[in-house]
Amino acid sequence: MGRNLIILAASLALFALISCGIAYSNIAQQPGSPGDASLWRTMGLVFFVLALLAALAGVLSSLFEQAKRRSEESQRRRRS
Repeated sequence: MGRNLIILAASLALFALISCGIAYSNIAQQPGSPGDASLWRTMGLVFFVLALLAALAGVLSSLFEQAKRRSEESQRRRRS
């Protein structure tokens, strides 16, 4: 589960970079383009915050899985 969340975080970070790239290029300022530059910057910021939250959840999930695995191993050693 943790690995999937980290992959999601990487994808969201990529979308954030693309959105910020569009905001600072001339594409967002052409007539008829989807939205204006501030909208693209806002989308980039939202994607980046979501990427950070997904990465945090992925790291915490991996840490708890590792702690659970080590706890089970130590219980098996005690029984043996």
